[in-house]
Amino acid sequence: MVVENKRIPLATPTMHGEENDYIKEAFERNWIAPLGFNCDGFESEMSAYLTENGEYSCLCLNAGTAALHLAVKLAGVKRGDKVLCSDMTFAATVNPVTYEGGVPVFIDSECETWNMDPCALELAFKKYPDAKAVMLAHLYGTPAKMDEIKEICDRHGAVLIEDAAEALAADYKDKKCGTFGKYGVLSFNGNKIITTSGGGMLICENESDRKKALFWATQARENFPWYQHEEIGYNYRMSNVVAGIGRGQLLHLEEHRDKKEEIYRTYEEAFKYLPVTMNPYLKDSKPNFWLSCMLIDEGCPVDPMDIMDKLAKENIEARPIWKPMHMQPVFEGYDFITANGEDVGKDIFERGLCLPSDIKMTEEEQKRVIDTIKSCF
Repeated sequence: MVVENKRIPLATPTMHGEENDYIKEAFERNWIAPLGFNCDGFESEMSAYLTENGEYSCLCLNAGTAALHLAVKLAGVKRGDKVLCSDMTFAATVNPVTYEGGVPVFIDSECETWNMDPCALELAFKKYPDAKAVMLAHLYGTPAKMDEIKEICDRHGAVLIEDAAEALAADYKDKKCGTFGKYGVLSFNGNKIITTSGGGMLICENESDRKKALFWATQARENFPWYQHEEIGYNYRMSNVVAGIGRGQLLHLEEHRDKKEEIYRTYEEAFKYLPVTMNPYLKDSKPNFWLSCMLIDEGCPVDPMDIMDKLAKENIEARPIWKPMHMQPVFEGYDFITANGEDVGKDIFERGLCLPSDIKMTEEEQKRVIDTIKSCF
């Protein structure tokens, strides 16, 4: 029996079967505790995927937020240190700065990728020349202007932390997102391009930083026969079981990326005569198209929240664009730096909408989404 108005979600996990093989081995070997052979395998396989020679050191953790926190600690952020952060992102990008007592300074977006604006970043360094680090997020799987941003960070001696939670499998000039900064971060939350149900990964340029992060992530236990602690540590380890899910998912990463792009192209073609554009990207980059988003033209009377409400009535999930951090009540009073006096992130937030991008969505279901959106115009 065909179910009318079957729910169409924004993005959900897509499993393939190989995940069970790795999980089964963990059970058969009774290696259920955190860390273990699946974590080791997931780390080495991800390193090999990210870089041709596997030169980056990866560390499995229980959340992308944990990876961001450890990256902030490795960057040496202390109480009162300024960290220049992407403004239009999820709060998890910024929260770890505050865990260490750092002070986030929010950097506006630019229109070509919706990511951190290099011009605004340069202005921020003029105001805060001693800024300790830059926390950059690649929004919705679209690479930022990494050449410009990395050059600015290097010139000012700031540590670049790259939040690639949404951007696994995305490239900028044939280099994978997550490998531009001194530290990179991935997320495997349930809605990401691949999942471990929950979890994340820290990417380090060198093995010594990885070892230090692992030390902190395992309660900072010193190398004594008894439990001795000389630093504050955390329980940030990834389970050997869920790492097995990640190993099975990684086998299908490129397949997931290609399907995400198909969804984006279908929307792009369907909306070419509407007063909307899709989330933009640079020609010399290759997004992973994690979420397809639309931006309503300036002056058009159609409101994105009205579209979202109409989709909801058809049992179709959509979401607003990330509300910029400088607009969040919790960060009221923190500095916000923009170029040319414009607030690009606020404008994108007010005119944008995230559309269903689930790779299990059928052609008929995507047509249902498209027809519903068209009816709003």
